[in-house]
Order: sequence, then C-alpha cells, then structure tokens
Amino acid sequence: MRRREFIGILAGATLPLAARAQPSGAGMRHLGVLTVTAAGDPATETRTAVLVEALAALDWKEAGNLRIDWRHGSGERKLIAEFAGELVALAPDVLLAAGTPCVDELRRRTSTIPIVFAVVTDPVDQGFVVSLAHPGGNITGFTDYDGPMAGKWLEMLTQITPPAARVAALYNPATAPFAHLMLRAMHDAAPSLAVTVREAPVHDRAGIAAIIAALAAEKNAALLVLPDFFTIANRASILAAAAQANLPAVYWNRAFVADGGLMSYGTDNDDLFRRAAAYVDRILRGDRPSELPVQNPTKFELTINLRAARTLGVTISPSLLATADEVIE
Repeated sequence: MRRREFIGILAGATLPLAARAQPSGAGMRHLGVLTVTAAGDPATETRTAVLVEALAALDWKEAGNLRIDWRHGSGERKLIAEFAGELVALAPDVLLAAGTPCVDELRRRTSTIPIVFAVVTDPVDQGFVVSLAHPGGNITGFTDYDGPMAGKWLEMLTQITPPAARVAALYNPATAPFAHLMLRAMHDAAPSLAVTVREAPVHDRAGIAAIIAALAAEKNAALLVLPDFFTIANRASILAAAAQANLPAVYWNRAFVADGGLMSYGTDNDDLFRRAAAYVDRILRGDRPSELPVQNPTKFELTINLRAARTLGVTISPSLLATADEVIE
C-alpha cells in the first residue's frame, strides 16, 4: 500500500460524525463535473473513483441523493467549451472543475452557479478569485502548485548519474499562462545547482517530437515537463519522444511515471479531489463559495520508475530513492 493511500484511509476514518450525518430533507441534489482529461484516461478514472468515494463518505450517494453529470474534455479546448455550456444549461446545484481551462470556460457562462475547482495553478492572477482568503464570487477550490516545487524538479535532475547540466522546460504558452511563475523559480534555483535552464515552448502535438529530439543532441541534457493540461493530455506523445531520444525527464504528475516516465514530483491530486468533495458538501448544505477560502496543496508525492532508469542508463541517487513515496520496480 502506498503511503498516501494509508494517510487517506486514516483521514477518512477520522471524519467527525457531523460530517457523516445524512443530509436531512435535501432530496436529490445535482453536481456537474468537468475535467480536462479523456473519459478512458486512467487519471480520469482514478479521480472519478476518489471523488465518488469522498462524496459517499459525506453521505452524498451517486444515483441515491446526488445526481452527477460527467463531462471529460480530452485535452481539447473546443470540446471543454462545448461541455461547459452543456453543464451550465443543466443548472446543477454545484459545478466541479478539474483544470484551469474548465474553470475558465465555466466562469464565462455562469456567475451564479457555485464552482469548486481542483488542480488549478495561480487562480488569483488568472482572475478566477479576488484572493485566496476571500474568493469574492461564485468560485473557490484547491490549487495544485507550491513555489518550492520548481526548485525540487531541477534538483531531482541533478540527483541522477550522469547529472543534468542543461534542462529544457516544456510547456504550451497558450494553455499554461502561469508558466512564468515556475520558470522564474527555476532560473533562481539553477545557479546553486550548476544547471542552465531554457524554455521549450510547444504549440501543438506535432511540435513535441522535434523539440525533444533537438534537446537530445545536447550533452547532459534533460527534460522538465511543466504542469499544463496540454502536457497531461499529450503525455503519450511526450513520453514516446523522450524514450526515442533516450532523454531523462522529470514530470509534474504521477500519471507520466505510471505510463513509463522516469520520475515525477507534484501535488497529490487524489487529496485535492477528496478536499474538493468536502467543499461540494458544504455548498450543498448552504455555504457560499465566497465564504470558503481557496486552499493550497498540503500533500505531495514523489514517484520513481526504476525500469525507466535502467532503460535510459541512468542511476538514481540513494538519497532521492529514500524520499520516494512510490518506486516502480
């Protein structure tokens, strides 16, 4: 059993009785869920299961006293926009948005239906909320980025043998407007790690292979994939190109490593969905989003794929392995 799963079980076991009490007189309530990932994506299936389980623990049972309408955008902004319109037209009691573009498309269509978000970076600068402590509108939720994460990604690439000396940060400027925060943090951390960092913007799926192949021609180069709904939706192409180039890489989400990537460090997204379920519960019971502060991540997970390390011909330092939450043999 993974450490994070054990912690999650303990957290569920210690829910206060008030939180588990059956909603009285609530009748059938309605939740709309919009995600950036595809319906058959393992990441989608995991998050769906976590959300349904967390809501059930709060006595909101799907097809019992809670109707849930699901829409999954498959990484396509046009489809996400279409599904956002569909969900708003259904007039649910609450909307749950998983990912920045989902929040953006939903808020364009409603200022009255409460929106709870998860896996969103920098909601203040993006204009989703007025402030973290006082969201001020119909939107609140849980962010997926903490400042020290960017430096941790770089440090991980220096804890392999041979260590990385040149790191390219891959992201799509059109879908990651917050990337400047991470890039600034990486440039600040780079000198102390004896690493140079450069941007590797990619604008469509077709450009992924060429950018990664060019990086592979550099000595002691490595790839750093930034949080971005484009990168998670196109992770198969990114992983294939990195493998073809025999390039070590660090990713922001465990899903990359589960699919064959080298290593990842990021927010425990299962935890974000459990916490988002608690906000859905509170809103269904009468709380307003403007009264629920936006919360930053508190749980993180480091995953290492030793199979991938052997294939790449790199060695992971014992100290990094010792801190891993999960090691894939």
